[in-house]
Amino acid sequence: MSRLQVEHLYKVFGRQPEEAVRRLEAGADRDELREDGVTPAVIDASFEVSEGEVFVVMGLSGSGKSTLLRTLNGLLPPTAGRVLFDGQDLTALNDTELRRVRSHSISMVFQHFALFPHRSVLENAAYGLEVQGVARAERERRAGEALEMTGLGGWEKSWPDQLSGGMQQRVGLARALATEAPVLLMDEAFSALDPLIRREMQQQLVDLQKTLHKTIVFITHDPHEAVRLGNRIAVMRDGRIVQNGTVEELLLQPADDYVASFMEDVDRGRALAGVSAGSAGTPGSTLGKESADA
Repeated sequence: MSRLQVEHLYKVFGRQPEEAVRRLEAGADRDELREDGVTPAVIDASFEVSEGEVFVVMGLSGSGKSTLLRTLNGLLPPTAGRVLFDGQDLTALNDTELRRVRSHSISMVFQHFALFPHRSVLENAAYGLEVQGVARAERERRAGEALEMTGLGGWEKSWPDQLSGGMQQRVGLARALATEAPVLLMDEAFSALDPLIRREMQQQLVDLQKTLHKTIVFITHDPHEAVRLGNRIAVMRDGRIVQNGTVEELLLQPADDYVASFMEDVDRGRALAGVSAGSAGTPGSTLGKESADA
């Protein structure tokens, strides 16, 4: 079952964005529009994300991947196209309805932690529940459980500046998990961390996913991270999705030289062995073995 459906999505910044979409649909070049003061960030993106799937969007800086992510929960309204969550057209909702979706159904984990320095670890983890209007005792209970899941049991009374970067990101993840939202959007969530901590967080996400079966859209510029985490990977370039497929498809049947160059440093033997080992496993565990060995 599809949790998210994206249909012919465009996001254009600048003057007369709707006219820019019409020009793009007619075959206009992105660079041509940029010369006219218009920036097409996402161009005709279409894909589906199944329930329990880890869907990775990968691309270089400026490819449009983070902009695409922010259209999925209405933080950025698309210029054209639709985003459907469980069949509901999110692009047709008003601001109040969108805020409810973001607080109950689609949580987000940011790159730079986004913790409140004047709130304790427990209060930060409970913030999404506070927004939902959950009573204090209940939100602290659920936030405490989420902190335990992310390895931060015992740190509830600490302050964010007492934590390492990896621990702060675990608080951000716990905050998203505490809301029990079925969908997680993760925008370069581990890219600010040191390599060793980053691998630990990747493995923790794989392990959590085996139990929680969340639907996750994960943004990254790192093909190794994409391979470790993704059930499927969409590769973006200049605002467009140039290939959307499994790890095996991207490695063995790249759509073009750009995708091939992106994947050339990935250890094919280990990656494909991980695909084979995880093919009968739970969503999110496709390359758990490879991540553990890294």
